[in-house]
Amino acid sequence: MSMLPLARYRFHFTASTPVRFPAWAGSVLRGGFGHALRQLACMTRQKDCPGCPLLHTCPYPALFAPPPVDHPLQRLSQPPAPYLIEPAGWGALELPPGANWHLDMVLIGRARHELPLIRLAWQRAAQRGLGPGEGRSELHEIETRTPESPQLPENTHAITLHFHTPLRLQDNGRAVPPDKLDAERLLMQLMRRLALLAEFHGNGSPGWDFKALKQAAATIASQKQLKWQDWTRRSSRQQQTMQLGGAIGRWTLQGELTPFLPALHLGQWLHVGKETVFGLGRYTLEDISAKTPNLPERPFQAIDSLRQSTPPQ
Repeated sequence: MSMLPLARYRFHFTASTPVRFPAWAGSVLRGGFGHALRQLACMTRQKDCPGCPLLHTCPYPALFAPPPVDHPLQRLSQPPAPYLIEPAGWGALELPPGANWHLDMVLIGRARHELPLIRLAWQRAAQRGLGPGEGRSELHEIETRTPESPQLPENTHAITLHFHTPLRLQDNGRAVPPDKLDAERLLMQLMRRLALLAEFHGNGSPGWDFKALKQAAATIASQKQLKWQDWTRRSSRQQQTMQLGGAIGRWTLQGELTPFLPALHLGQWLHVGKETVFGLGRYTLEDISAKTPNLPERPFQAIDSLRQSTPPQ
């Protein structure tokens, strides 16, 4: 999708002292990265970014914490950040000196041009110490990651999303449990996320017809094999512990998926739901069209009106 260029990088580290990470390291990694990035980028040394005369030119808020804006699509206390951090996997880690570890980072749109600054921020964060006990590491390599799955064919009518990290879709500020999730909510949150990322960090708003997309999404059938995965993080800024669990497992979508296929493909890099910067909402796709019988004809009234606003290939 040319409107939103992406890149995924793998940062390779070697522990200099014992390094410990909690069950999900996304929060502590992001905190260490953000602290180092601010020290590198901030010129005024003001305590807070709002009110700073360099707010709109400094790379720190542009990358890490875009300032609030008024937006017609939804209320944005903070626009989506142009990056997300993907720890190596779920489960607490204790690494001895000399052990190797890695994280992946997706950079979105213009953020890709800040890779030298981002590299330096990770280098300093690791040398200062990450995780409980502030174990120190050395950054020794950055590897460009290739796509994990091919582009889906246009005639795909059944796919399975494998959620590897908790999917957190919210309704009125509360996470929706697995048994209440539906395809319409999933697809529309994904489409809104991509539209906002394209507008703020890519080549401009795609101008999709969200009313027609919503009608189309309502026709998609789904089969879920999801369970709840709890996750607790400690916010140093808010000085409180937060419960941020979500659904993991398999979710199969069936129906006229054509308007959503490019977005579903991109979602493997961009994730979906809340707390994506920590690596939540990550999934990979499996095309199962050949494994499922053809679905009976259904009256997809919204499809004709979508032809002019289908996401570009």
